[in-house]
Amino acid sequence: MSRTPDPATAAQQAPQVTAEVTSQVTAEAAGQRLSHGLKQRHLSMIALGGVIGAGLFVGSGAGIAAAGPSIVIAYALSGLLVMLIMRMLGEMSAANPASGSFSVHAERSIGPWAGFTAGWMFWTLLCVGVAAEAIGAAGIMTNWFPGTPSWLWVAVFMAVFCGTNLAAVSNFGEFEFWFAALKIAAISLFLVLGVLAIFGLLPGTHAVGSANLTGDGGFFPKGSGGLVVGLLASVFAYGGLETVTIAAAESENPVKSVGRAVRTAMWRIALFYVGSMAVIVTLIPWNDASVVKHGPYVAVLDRVGIPGAGQLMDVVVLVALLSAMNANIYGSSRMAYSLVARGQGPKLLGRLTGSVPRVAVLASSAFGFFAVLLSYWWPTTVFTWLLNMVGAAVLVVWAFIAVAQLRMRRRLEREAPEKLVVKMWLFPGLTWIALAGIVTVLALMARQPDTRIQLYFTGGMAVVLALIGFVRQRTAATARG
Repeated sequence: MSRTPDPATAAQQAPQVTAEVTSQVTAEAAGQRLSHGLKQRHLSMIALGGVIGAGLFVGSGAGIAAAGPSIVIAYALSGLLVMLIMRMLGEMSAANPASGSFSVHAERSIGPWAGFTAGWMFWTLLCVGVAAEAIGAAGIMTNWFPGTPSWLWVAVFMAVFCGTNLAAVSNFGEFEFWFAALKIAAISLFLVLGVLAIFGLLPGTHAVGSANLTGDGGFFPKGSGGLVVGLLASVFAYGGLETVTIAAAESENPVKSVGRAVRTAMWRIALFYVGSMAVIVTLIPWNDASVVKHGPYVAVLDRVGIPGAGQLMDVVVLVALLSAMNANIYGSSRMAYSLVARGQGPKLLGRLTGSVPRVAVLASSAFGFFAVLLSYWWPTTVFTWLLNMVGAAVLVVWAFIAVAQLRMRRRLEREAPEKLVVKMWLFPGLTWIALAGIVTVLALMARQPDTRIQLYFTGGMAVVLALIGFVRQRTAATARG
């Protein structure tokens, strides 16, 4: 005998179900209006090169100085967490491709407030990233061309990539294709030269053995505390991988493209990140001053006698920064467009011209440029606060991805199992392990003075966005009656 639903419960559930169905239809309609101008070669190269960022080439030096040779373990652990997150995101994106990616999945699985929070937090993260990358790229250019103002280079880069993203999406894909190809060639060459040097097969080198791994304090020279600092540094080096699932929605075959990108994530992370760290700490002492001063890659290339290593890596870092700028303007504009298409933002940002959300591109670029101005006007106050607000944002986004996947997987198994073309491994066990890993990283951030302030600022932004999203959700439910 069927049980009659409680009227109060039904009244509470109905608005939520209606909102989910409405947002799904709206998002799918919006997805049809966006072009599918990204070719498979574009997305494949974006997936390959997107994992290689400026943080790997430069920022990894601080992690090595903190953790010593155990940085290899730190990158392996954080890499495993990222693999799980990408697998979960791949499962949801292959089942329901959308330009809003995890924001759409969070809205459908958790509620509109969750999609609002995750989406606008990620948009802020990407726009601040555009500013940071523009400043870094301008710094390299002023070193090459002394006497030129850094703001001029920032303006040039902003204009170029804003213009690229205002045009057809295929232009973004073409830029990223060649940027990614250069980064992959650079990191591959580094790994080949590094392995040859380790075995003494390069002219002027000799086999180094394990002296740098076990000497100078051993594999864990600074104990578990150093490993924790290295782990935190490595986690944030992986940020930005989520953009490939946003781009997949505008590819020729979204479902196939997402599946292929996610399936190759494991060997990309293992080869580029973990492999690089292993080569570096094997070839050069972890406490060598040049590791932090010039960057670990330059230090290694200098050690094996590659002429002009510093200038060569400046070019590679510049390419990585410009690639990240291009990808972040693209990702932020598509996220903003998707949010507006679902009624989660100002309608102006949802205008399409030639299948491109050009107003959203301009708004995202303008926010990034304004952040650059803040770095000139108030570098130690307002801009620092902005950086702190997005310091742990990627972890909040990952948490939404994990919770959304837990809920969406059950629904897909009941209602549309044929959509599960990419499946999370050992579900739900590994999903819960990933959630536990995210909570652990947040707890470790709270223990470290340098990262605790980021946790507070990011937490504050997340709470404010969640409250706004919840109020909007309740107001919409009340309006529907």
